[in-house]
Amino acid sequence: MKADPAVADFVLSLDDFTDRSLRTRIAGIALSRGNLDAADDKPLPLIRIEGARGQAHALMAIRSRVRLRVTGSVGDYSLSHGSRCEIRVDGSGGHGIAECLEGGAIGILGDVGHGVGVGMRSGTLAVYGHAGDRVGAAMMAGELFVRGNVGADCGVGMRGGTMVVGGDAGPRLGEPRGTGMIFLRGRAESLAEGMVEVPLRKRDELRLGVLLINAEIRGLAKDFRRVISETAWRQEESKVTGEMRPNWR
Repeated sequence: MKADPAVADFVLSLDDFTDRSLRTRIAGIALSRGNLDAADDKPLPLIRIEGARGQAHALMAIRSRVRLRVTGSVGDYSLSHGSRCEIRVDGSGGHGIAECLEGGAIGILGDVGHGVGVGMRSGTLAVYGHAGDRVGAAMMAGELFVRGNVGADCGVGMRGGTMVVGGDAGPRLGEPRGTGMIFLRGRAESLAEGMVEVPLRKRDELRLGVLLINAEIRGLAKDFRRVISETAWRQEESKVTGEMRPNWR
């Protein structure tokens, strides 16, 4: 994520607001600045959020076009159901972080628990530490990055979007049920049934390179492999060779 300027336009504290009143205050700031349409070229107001000490459900359903800089850590299910805003957390996160994200961009500098990005529908989510189990489960769309390691069952039920794992993965990685794509740099303890690791295609390498730059994650795209279903791999190979390779299993 892009570095924020040192001086925030507004400073708010979680200690001073209920969840609902904080959403209202943030929406009011966006409205006062006229940041309502994505086509606007006005800089988004920067709001520093203080008082983050691992509270659960913090900053849920924020859908205003603002930038939030959270100083501290957030708890379970925080940042869920949000869209349009850009959020940077200078700390860690609990379980269920950014569940059902609908848009915008979130960057978390520390580690997170289980179920990060579950049911993502759009947007970009980057974790610069490690993550637990079931990363990106039932993901529909969007881009999910974990610079470190992930736990078990990551990508289970994934129907779309892109997941990038910069470290190692636990058991049963994969099992997308649609067009979702998983890129892995480290080693997986095991893959889900029917999944295989295959090299990147040239177009995947170019695409991944751009994604890594946008997420400000260091590394070369060529160091990653794809994790896809064996059926999809057979179909790709048949298109390259012109041969039919049916899967009789």
